[in-house]
Amino acid sequence: MIQETIVTTQSGAGLAHIAPMGVHLQEDGFVILPFRPSTTLDNLLANPVAVLNYCDDVRVFAGCLSGRRDWPLLAAEKVAAPVLACALAHTEVEVVRVEDDATRPKLFCKAVHSVNHAPFTGFNRAQFAVLEAAILVSRLHLLPVAKIDAELAYLKIGFDKTAGEREREAWAWLMDRVAAFNEGVRA
Repeated sequence: MIQETIVTTQSGAGLAHIAPMGVHLQEDGFVILPFRPSTTLDNLLANPVAVLNYCDDVRVFAGCLSGRRDWPLLAAEKVAAPVLACALAHTEVEVVRVEDDATRPKLFCKAVHSVNHAPFTGFNRAQFAVLEAAILVSRLHLLPVAKIDAELAYLKIGFDKTAGEREREAWAWLMDRVAAFNEGVRA
């Protein structure tokens, strides 16, 4: 199973990095699979700990993909990586094994500490649509424009019915990224 999380890491110089990422769950832990090149990968190799932040504010996912990475952070309790202040829960992990790969290394992690901060009351369809759109935006360079357009048109149906202010803001950021990418493709 894959959980969509916000992974926070810290460089050897102490700089925090925030990245949306699908983390694979296994019986004995988690697998983080960042593509190369990746700040998350560089940070995990230099400082082999991370925080998996479980968040329902989809602006964080969209923001990270549209150049908005300045989200409030707090200190973690057990690892040298920050916690997203708006996280409903978080799990602090440490890397126990790395399977190197030229494209997408696998970093096997074990949990060292977990905290629940607030209840998760579920996603509405607009939040789901923003998450799926964020995944599409992260793959703009890999997928055909027609596929992206078709998927976004379908997601917009549920989005239009259920979006609140935060979801509309996040969607707009992502659509700006899609428009900028499409302009670059046509140029």
